[in-house]
Amino acid sequence: MKKIFLIYISLISSVLIFGQVTATGTFKSYHKQYNDIDYLFVFNGLTSSSSLKYNGNYTTVNWYKFSAPTKSIGNQAENFNVENANGYILEVDGVKTTIWVIDYQDYLPKFVSLVTDEASKNQCDELKLTINANIPPMQYKSVNGTTYTIDREFTLNYNTKEWTSDKKWNDKVITENLKLPKSEIYLTDVPLCDTKFRIEGDQFAKELLISPLPFVESQLYPARSVETHITTTTAVREELQEDERPGNISVLSGSAPLDIMFLSNANTPVAKYYNWQIKKDNSLLFNRADQDQRYTFNESGTYVVKLTASNEFCSSTDSVTVKITTSDIQVPPVFTPDNGDELNDEFRVAYKSILSFKCWIFNRWGRQLYFWTDPQKGWDGTINGKKAKEGAYLYVIEAVGADGEKHSRKGVVHLLRGKQE
Repeated sequence: MKKIFLIYISLISSVLIFGQVTATGTFKSYHKQYNDIDYLFVFNGLTSSSSLKYNGNYTTVNWYKFSAPTKSIGNQAENFNVENANGYILEVDGVKTTIWVIDYQDYLPKFVSLVTDEASKNQCDELKLTINANIPPMQYKSVNGTTYTIDREFTLNYNTKEWTSDKKWNDKVITENLKLPKSEIYLTDVPLCDTKFRIEGDQFAKELLISPLPFVESQLYPARSVETHITTTTAVREELQEDERPGNISVLSGSAPLDIMFLSNANTPVAKYYNWQIKKDNSLLFNRADQDQRYTFNESGTYVVKLTASNEFCSSTDSVTVKITTSDIQVPPVFTPDNGDELNDEFRVAYKSILSFKCWIFNRWGRQLYFWTDPQKGWDGTINGKKAKEGAYLYVIEAVGADGEKHSRKGVVHLLRGKQE
């Protein structure tokens, strides 16, 4: 039990020591973030008065250098005139804390240039940036002499465009973290608009609030990568008797004729050329070069609409599938004008994908009473403005579907008036 108590006291002492080591001057401290040392102190310029300090209570305190871990260089809470690239040991009542000191001013990055590889043929999916810079390596040592190199993290920023889930282009700033030094970096997120590339940092410069941050900026890069996203607007029809009619602007299937406006939505002005192709059963039906395109689908079947947007260097493709249903006509046996329910008041057919339509109404003696050619319309049960009598009437229908199917119908429809005014 006594041993456990001593271990507990030792742990508490260590925590107190770690939490109370500080310094004078402009600095940033990092606790337990680097292997084999307790603290890394990065100063923005060391002076003769720069010091490490211990602010807690103590009975005995001593400071040592890593290079002479048994030779005390001070027995006060404050250790003046710490030096760049040196390690120190703080011993408080027998508990030791290891500290490494760096003067950031001795490691300032010096950028010369940032160049985009505009000569490369592969700028559609990947872009090379060449960095000319002098970035001194920042290092520290452990007490046993092991040398560690500290990652220096810089930030690359540039502009691009992003196609969003609500189907529109938004401006976007891309930020990537880079570990330098390196002379070349390759971007797979290639910009879709003209932009400049900027590298700044590193993380220590940011945290020390050095202003302006060390940075380098490229010349304006003329974007070459192309991206296109087809969107569509379908003409809506509201006639209830048409089955599978286009009821909203987003549908890409249904009853013919289906009139659709296709928008390219390429990243202009980078994209310059457009090629629209419409194929049915791998047969090319349509080939146009407009930026946007309207087409009316009059035949049943499955169509693939493909767009290629391009410039002198890059291209992008997108495609959508349009399905036109087979034709059909359904004829009601009864219609009921004037019965007060405002339903089924006209003799109308239910149909889909009908391109040509004719319908005749005859009385029992074969006299033609009515004729129309629009399947969206019908007979209201009147003859020359007067109400026809209840009873059976002959209809004859001749129609042609979008699939080429000919529909011939003959039959009897019953006119029932029900309630009279």
